[in-house]
Amino acid sequence: MVFFKADLHIHTCLSPCGSLEMSPWNIVQTALEKGLDIIAITDHNSTQNVRPCVEIGEKLGIFVIPGCEVNTQEEVHCLCYFPGLEAMERFQQYLDEKIPDIKNEPALFGYQVAVDRDDVIVYEEERSLYTGIRDDIESVQQKVHSLGGVFVPAHIDRMKNGIYGQLGFIPFDLQYDALEISRRMQPEDFLRQHPEIASKKILRSSDAHFLNHIASVHTVLEMERPDWESFKKAFYG
Repeated sequence: MVFFKADLHIHTCLSPCGSLEMSPWNIVQTALEKGLDIIAITDHNSTQNVRPCVEIGEKLGIFVIPGCEVNTQEEVHCLCYFPGLEAMERFQQYLDEKIPDIKNEPALFGYQVAVDRDDVIVYEEERSLYTGIRDDIESVQQKVHSLGGVFVPAHIDRMKNGIYGQLGFIPFDLQYDALEISRRMQPEDFLRQHPEIASKKILRSSDAHFLNHIASVHTVLEMERPDWESFKKAFYG
């Protein structure tokens, strides 16, 4: 087994409030410069910038996991990771059906742009990716698992958009694979407040919206090799 440094919560220029410098090339190159082995691209309510990141990662030698940070109808943020681009694209179809038709306000939330492998803007997403989708957290979890993915409630220590802050508790029947604690909270401090999750898998990632935030914290994963099967096994070992 080998130890891999992973930052599993990175936003591109497609995400609301994400810097326009967060292009696929810039993200992958910065991740390599900072010594990461694995990254996940997790834009808000969209996967449209994942493919160029995966392709650039394959070219430069870093494992890029297709992902998304979904905002549920309860306003809970959840990280969703997928075994490949095909599963991710099926999840995008699901998102397209569930995203409310609310226009983005660039002056307030920033531009939401999709780019190609050469960092050329191919379109601007006009629907707001900031708002919650029209589906609850249990349904999102079930959809992710039906596609062979991994489901992780995000930054659970945050009052805004964290599961404790929004719901007050973790639903007993929610089948999550791990829980994420934000870079602003020391895990041991949060676990003292919530000893009921002390035995659960805990991730820490940067939630980077700017290049200098990438790898500000990371998770070390013990895996056989940098591929999906080894990644998924790490959640059950």
